[in-house]
Amino acid sequence: MKRVLIPYKKKVLLHKFVTFALFLAFLAVTCSGCSSPNAKISKSDFYFDTVITITLYQTNDASIIDECFQLADYYEKLLSNKIEESDISKINAAAGSYVTCKDETIEILKKSITYSEASSGAFDVTIGKLCDLWNFSEISAETEDHKVDASFLPDRKKLEECISHVNYQNIVIDENRVCLLDPECEIDLGAIAKGYIADQMQAFLLEKGVTSGIINLGGNIKTIGPKADHTSYTVGIQKPFAPTGESLIKVFLSNGSVVTSGIYERYFTVDGVIYHHILDPRTGYSIENDLASVTIINQCSMDGDALSTTCFLLGKDAAMEYIESLADTEAIFIDTKNQIYTTSGLQEGTDYQILQ
Repeated sequence: MKRVLIPYKKKVLLHKFVTFALFLAFLAVTCSGCSSPNAKISKSDFYFDTVITITLYQTNDASIIDECFQLADYYEKLLSNKIEESDISKINAAAGSYVTCKDETIEILKKSITYSEASSGAFDVTIGKLCDLWNFSEISAETEDHKVDASFLPDRKKLEECISHVNYQNIVIDENRVCLLDPECEIDLGAIAKGYIADQMQAFLLEKGVTSGIINLGGNIKTIGPKADHTSYTVGIQKPFAPTGESLIKVFLSNGSVVTSGIYERYFTVDGVIYHHILDPRTGYSIENDLASVTIINQCSMDGDALSTTCFLLGKDAAMEYIESLADTEAIFIDTKNQIYTTSGLQEGTDYQILQ
């Protein structure tokens, strides 16, 4: 297959329009609260490599949403490893020297280490170089069916080299200073940052007096209060590998967080084998188990973000046991045959509904 890469600027613009169009279709099905006649204002923009949408009820003050987007811009510039002046990029480029960071960076790094310790290293944000080696975003214009040839696979020796530098214990935090003991180690907060940002947006909106609204950062959904009519929000969990907007499950939620990670989000196939973006830091390859998606339902979106990835890496049985040990946290697992498994605290018909 001929490999044709889209120039970066054109690729980003195309991705914005395509993602936005798909998102609108998805939103119509999955977030019934957003189409309620009680909705006062809703806006979308593009951050964190995805379309984000904020909908507020019982207000028509557009400036509040604009300030939320300013927050998104601030956190992207602070936490992205693709922006040269971010705290994370400075840490990665410091060759083992200390870098003074913002309080928010310290908070999210400490939480990342907590999940690394809890999962015995399955969750690890020092996976940066490994993610760059796969570079799923560089899929060519001719791969709309996700089928590519073996030239898209990383060199095995380079993978092994990257793996040798993945170790969360290389992150050293001294008050507001951070360094990496291994100069070849690189941090990527892609598995936790959007959840953290959703929580910060919610806190900001509550300070502004918002009592009803929904924050949608791609696979991270955070709600504020019930809807204006005092009913729950309805959040759809996508049917794996189905067109965007086709839900397999509806989740009913007020004032909480729903975070979903799935192997159908960013992937390609080589000779019928799926390679997806949820990478196992122990092997360098996409995690291999029978899971297609993991959804975490709780109050803290940062925890939900980290847990959805952690559970994927642990596998269904170990992940189920882990989630059952946590307070006020539930999970829905969908396997590659679209079989559904839930933790014990979820009641079908009350907390969720299966659509098939």
